[in-house]
Amino acid sequence: MLDMIKCSTGGAYYARGEWVPADGNAPAALAAKGFDAAAVENAKTGTMAYSILQAHNTSGDAENLKIKFDAMASHDITFVGIIQTARASGLEKFPIPYVLTNCHNSLCAVGGTINEDDHRFGLSAAKKYGGIFVPPHLAVIHQYMREKFAGCGKMILGSDSHTRYGALGTMAIGEGGGELAKQLLGRTYDVARPGVVAIYLTGSLPAGCGPHDVAIALVGKLFKSGYVKNKVMEFVGPGIASLRQDTRNAIDAMTTETTCLSSIWETDETTQKFLAVHGRAADYKKLAPADLAYYDGVVEVDLSAIRPMIALPMHPSNAFTIEELNANLEDILHACEEDVQKLIGRKDVHLDLCSKIENGKLRVDQGVIAGCAGGLYDSIYEAASILKGRTGGCGDYALSVYPGSQPIMMELVRTGVISELMASGATVRTAFCGPCFGAGDVPANGALSIRHTTRNFPSREGSKPGNGQLAGVALMDARSIAATTANGGILTPATDIDYDPTVPEYQYDPSSYDTRVYQGFGKGDYDALLKLGPNIKDWPEIAPLGNNLLLKVASDVHNRSELREIASIYKAKIIDLSPDSMVFELTGRPEKIDAFLKLMSDYQILEQCRTGVTALERGGMHQHMQKPAQEVREAQLPLPGMRCR
Repeated sequence: MLDMIKCSTGGAYYARGEWVPADGNAPAALAAKGFDAAAVENAKTGTMAYSILQAHNTSGDAENLKIKFDAMASHDITFVGIIQTARASGLEKFPIPYVLTNCHNSLCAVGGTINEDDHRFGLSAAKKYGGIFVPPHLAVIHQYMREKFAGCGKMILGSDSHTRYGALGTMAIGEGGGELAKQLLGRTYDVARPGVVAIYLTGSLPAGCGPHDVAIALVGKLFKSGYVKNKVMEFVGPGIASLRQDTRNAIDAMTTETTCLSSIWETDETTQKFLAVHGRAADYKKLAPADLAYYDGVVEVDLSAIRPMIALPMHPSNAFTIEELNANLEDILHACEEDVQKLIGRKDVHLDLCSKIENGKLRVDQGVIAGCAGGLYDSIYEAASILKGRTGGCGDYALSVYPGSQPIMMELVRTGVISELMASGATVRTAFCGPCFGAGDVPANGALSIRHTTRNFPSREGSKPGNGQLAGVALMDARSIAATTANGGILTPATDIDYDPTVPEYQYDPSSYDTRVYQGFGKGDYDALLKLGPNIKDWPEIAPLGNNLLLKVASDVHNRSELREIASIYKAKIIDLSPDSMVFELTGRPEKIDAFLKLMSDYQILEQCRTGVTALERGGMHQHMQKPAQEVREAQLPLPGMRCR
């Protein structure tokens, strides 16, 4: 089914563009190519990923990394919590460029004013701490970062799963908000050096195939096996040169779905041109593996063998060629229905896909092209070319298109593409990530939506199985979505349509950013007040932890009442009592503990542990009775987190 992709069974050396399996014959084969034992030993340092990671590693240990990033990005679902957490932990200013985009809570009017309250908070935080604020509708998070920040050799951290800019030479990682809060506080991202798997591209894509066809095939091949789990996918090989930059970017966005940690690509004149067009020519440099590089695995992808793909509900790895699905509709759809039923776990809620078969063809209910994977210039332009002079009709089927940024929208307007899409019956939205997570174009109950977006997990299209609702999303490339639209909603691969796949050169107009994006990095007004809506609260004030004291004092029948009286005054607990000693526990401010210790110094202090997790041996004085108090105190060995004397 996915024969266009092959995975090696072990590691391999990439020696000046040729592969040498890492087996018993490798030393001789590499020696014949001029690589000595030292070069082979250091081959793991020859990957692009290794060089970039080490350039950002502050630990001094090549195996255990402490990464500091060049920039960060968050959207409006996550940035409030991140900034509030950092504030509660001592945030003073944003130490690196931190981009706050508003592409998630912008078209979904849920919860009254809370969406716009979050946006106002974000702008006030950018002004106070020195951040960059991208208002709603201007860009989805990852397209803005591609246009304005990604560059060769950089590293970017984002609080979104699909933080991937490897095709522009940037190793990017999507993480939970806590990791971003740490970076805001000057801390590091701590991780063991990851393995690196080569994605070796050859050939070129057939007309009618696009980035999602490649991505779905890769996810289908790699996800279930865990072949690249927590590793870096490093794209190399002659096939890269055949791909336009938008195609590379869109494939790269989907590497998240393979479970890899990050990605990086070889860069070339195409990368250089993209950066130059966006006014950042200085951010280009050539990236390529060294003459000898070791990879933990090799995934070979023959782009010429790629065919239009579909990922059926409810995971991007549920991958089939559209040709195979159409040839085995009932069997494949029935199996999909059963898998969905197990996943949902409810007997009263069903996704009936087989009922959508009409005369041996699959009818779908909706098409969406959107987000960081689908809303790119090239894909939308080709979709419009396929739809030119055609329409999806005026029935149940509808197509929605969301360009990924205002500059893309402006170029599509300038070239007439928006008019052509609208004339075909498609509706056009502003930049928004909603179709990827269930907040935009939610299909009807029981409907099947085909989408060039990143995910088709349960409820990611917006249905609520707990309320008896269930819809499904199948992922497809924008080209085949357009072909399906042109065929009235009957599933159709774009390779069946005769169209001109030529896309004119992209002209970038940054004026919408220049006029609306707040650029505050390095010029925060640190005395300014934040704007907190009713849904945004400061962390509750947390009193500093008091000092803890465990104190063992020599005692007998003659001084025990005096010791009890002192303990009562200071509210110390007696936690152990023996014929020759007493152990007290006291928590409080340092001065309270100091005063208690001063009084107790009139007696024989056997042991004390102050602050931290503490424990003392129960029972009597034993050998301590034979030593002066000072000697006893100095004999104790401090434990981590304690001050023991």
